[in-house]
Amino acid sequence: MTIRKFLAGAAAAALATGAFAIPAGAQSADQRVAALEKELATLRQTASVAQDRAKVENLFSRYMYLHNAFRDTDIIPLWAKKGTPDVRAQYSNLGVYTDWDKIISYHQGRPAPRGKLIMHFVTTPMIEIAGDGQTAKGLWIVNGIESGLVEPENAKNMPAWMFEKEMVNGKKVWMHNVYLKYGVDFIKQDGEWKIWHFHCFEVARAPYSMGWIPFAAAAQDDAFNVDLMYVGEDGKPVFMPPVDGPATVMNNTYRTDSAQRLEARPPEPYRTFSETFAY
Repeated sequence: MTIRKFLAGAAAAALATGAFAIPAGAQSADQRVAALEKELATLRQTASVAQDRAKVENLFSRYMYLHNAFRDTDIIPLWAKKGTPDVRAQYSNLGVYTDWDKIISYHQGRPAPRGKLIMHFVTTPMIEIAGDGQTAKGLWIVNGIESGLVEPENAKNMPAWMFEKEMVNGKKVWMHNVYLKYGVDFIKQDGEWKIWHFHCFEVARAPYSMGWIPFAAAAQDDAFNVDLMYVGEDGKPVFMPPVDGPATVMNNTYRTDSAQRLEARPPEPYRTFSETFAY
């Protein structure tokens, strides 16, 4: 049975039983069926968008759960497949990474040293699904902690602002509060949502004994702060690889000599990706 026949039958049955009354001069049965079909299509579209939004939010939350647990090999399948045009990632104003292998290398080498704890939690999602259903945009505020232990020998070449005064088990201690935004563009591949453009906007950082304003005053122009990728095995610093190109969307990281502005830009409704901006 076609949907038109089903709706026609339902409309006729409703008329016959008096389920709804049609005043004189009202629409014909065919017109009412056409209106119901249009309403059904709208409801289907609304349901599809809601389902896609939930899947995108779950995808980013899954990324963060895995990131917090150092399960980076499980993050790789969340990314768009190799060969996807325009895939990229950005972590600072140094530039962007557009080479898929270089982007994924972050997830292939990130260790989980003893005594290290990272806990980022995501809030305030703003998600827009494209009208054509093929891409999506999401923006989140993220707060959390990053911490670990460093052998004194490895700490010698690291800045003093990195560490607390106290030592634990003969090791230097770093404990930072972090405040971030994540702007992510997603693409649908083989019916599944994947990360396409990934931008981490660091807003501020605050070592426990320092706070974010004194930290910014000490570290805002320190190349170590900008270029540090993570603290690896035995507390050895690992730096970002050379970028593939210049940054076009800038991080507005807190500085003592500048004002805050709206970065990153919140997503807005759009029909297809060519009509919107990229993170």
